[in-house]
This record gives sequence, C-alpha cells and structure tokens, in this order.
Amino acid sequence: MAGKYGDFYAAQKWGFPKADYKEHVPSPQQFMPEYLNDPKFYERGWHIEKLGDGDNFYWVTGPAGYEGAFMLTGNGVVAIDAPPSLGENMLAAIESVTDEPVTHLIYSHWHSDHIGAGSVFGPKVKIIAHDITRELLTRFPDPFRPVPTDTFSTEETLEVNGTRLELSYKGADHTAGNIYVWAPAQKVLTKIDIVSPGSVTFMHADASENISGYYQAHDDILSYDFKALVGGHISRWGTREDVEIVREYWHDLRAFTDEALRKMSNPEALMGFAGGLSREQQLVGAENWINSMANYITEKTLTKTTSNGQTWPERLAGATVFTKYHAYTVMQSSRMERTHHGYQGRGNGGPWYTL
Repeated sequence: MAGKYGDFYAAQKWGFPKADYKEHVPSPQQFMPEYLNDPKFYERGWHIEKLGDGDNFYWVTGPAGYEGAFMLTGNGVVAIDAPPSLGENMLAAIESVTDEPVTHLIYSHWHSDHIGAGSVFGPKVKIIAHDITRELLTRFPDPFRPVPTDTFSTEETLEVNGTRLELSYKGADHTAGNIYVWAPAQKVLTKIDIVSPGSVTFMHADASENISGYYQAHDDILSYDFKALVGGHISRWGTREDVEIVREYWHDLRAFTDEALRKMSNPEALMGFAGGLSREQQLVGAENWINSMANYITEKTLTKTTSNGQTWPERLAGATVFTKYHAYTVMQSSRMERTHHGYQGRGNGGPWYTL
C-alpha cells in the first residue's frame, strides 16, 4: 500500500538521492528466516521462539524488526524491553505461552525505540535499569517509558522464584547505560544495538554514541558463553558465529579507516581538497575531503576478500547499503576518540600527524 509520499521523498536540490535496489546486493539467505515468508506473521504482528537451554526463555519479534524477550519464573514473567513497534503484541506473545502476569521489566537502555511501550505492563510492574537510564528518563520524561523503580551502577542480580538474571554495565557503547542481561542457566545473552545478527547493522553503527565502546562491546559479548544472543534487531536472534563475523567486518572498517586517515587526513592532503576554492567555499572542500575518506573506506571494505573467501556483500545483509554510513562514523569517531599521532608544531611544517 503506497503512502502519502510514495516510495521516496525527493528533495529538489540538496538532499539524499533515492537508493535503487538494482544497484545493491540482495541479503544473503541466512539473514532471511523462514517465518518471514509466512503471511500469518504479518497478520498476527509477532513471532516467538524459545531460546537456549531449558524451556522458559523466549524471544519475540515483529514485522518492523524490533525484538524483546521474556523469561518465565513460575511466579511471574520477567520482560526485557518493550519496543513500541511490538507494543501490546508483546503481551499477546507472552499470553500465548503462560498465564503468569508480568511482574518485572528490564530496560536495556533509555532509547524509546526499544522501551517506548514500557507502560503497557501497567503501574505495578517493577522496572529495573541502569542508574544512567533512570537519570535520563527523569530528565526527559515520557509517559510511555515509566521511570525505573530499581537501578544499579555496575552489577546486579535479579532472582525471581529461583530463576536468575545477571545484569552488568561495562561502560558506554551504543549509549550510556546500555546493559548486558545474562541468563546463565539458559545461556542466553541480551545486549541491544550492538550486533544485528546476519547484517552489518543499521546506518552509523546503529546511531551509536561511543564508537570505541561499540567496538569493545563485541569483545565483551564474546566473553559470555552464550548459545543465543538477543540483539534488538532485525529479523533473527544471533549465534556466537554471528558476532565473530560482524566483529571481523568492523575491524576491517577500522583498518581501512586508519589507511584513509594516513593518506588523506593530514595538512598537505587537506590543501589538495581545498585547492582552487575561495574562502567562502572552503566548506565544499571540507565535504569532499570527508566524503573522499568515506568512499575510500567503503570501497576497500566491500571489495576485500574476507577470512572465508567471500566479500562482505556475500556474507552480511546491508553491506552495500549501509557501509558508507559506517565508514563515515568510524572515520569521524577515530578523529575524535583515537590518537592523531602527534600535533602541529610552531608555525608551518613539522612532524606528520592526522587532522
């Protein structure tokens, strides 16, 4: 069904061009679970699967590609996140396997695309989150995201009727306050907005705020002995191999970022991008400089033969669509978060460094 703006809103002059699917590589088949072909999934609005060891941890997703999870305790349900795109369908999924009420809700982090239906569980539910999440939701109130009732700073254990979840905060990554939720008996890890299994994840490292922390989070995820990962997006839950594959992708991006910065982000190279432009048009040269580095990183990453003999477009969904955005983000974050290898001496000239 066509919307008001059809399939694209084209700016008259300065906006983004329309993407053409014929210019991009289709998603690999492993990114496309069978339930996506079931018309009933779209009619019902949700899909549920049991994860890990035991029979009490469930993963829920919907047509918009957002995910939540819940665990049965025999004395109430512990829900993890409440995406607004699932909304009451999260309740429907829970009610499809149990009559137990939801007694606890864990917020992975404060972003409304993952917890914006928190109020659906009612006013009596106990809400657990990181201290930073409570601070942000108090500062920026939203009636659909009730302020957490219980918070922690580094480590916390939630035990309900002998069923255990271990909560951990290892520092800012996608955003400050984004926590790990580990079900040790079930061997299921929930860590949102870092790995979108089978894909390169959404543009700009899924709009992550701390890219150094984002990189570290891949290693922190792999420090858990998990059988299933709930990543928050986009069409399936993840495996250890999924994390290892996408970690390789991100480290390729960083390696080619370092190359681009060495080649193009130094005083001499910058003068080339600005050459011939008046002072009033220097920002045009700046855009060409930044985009040239992003283009270099994108081209090198997507044409590289990776560890299994394939290219990234053959291994991960969205590689040809989103890598240019990731290239920009990793490059800019490297300029802000990592060393410049030196600095300008007095006057002009002096030792090499990156801008």
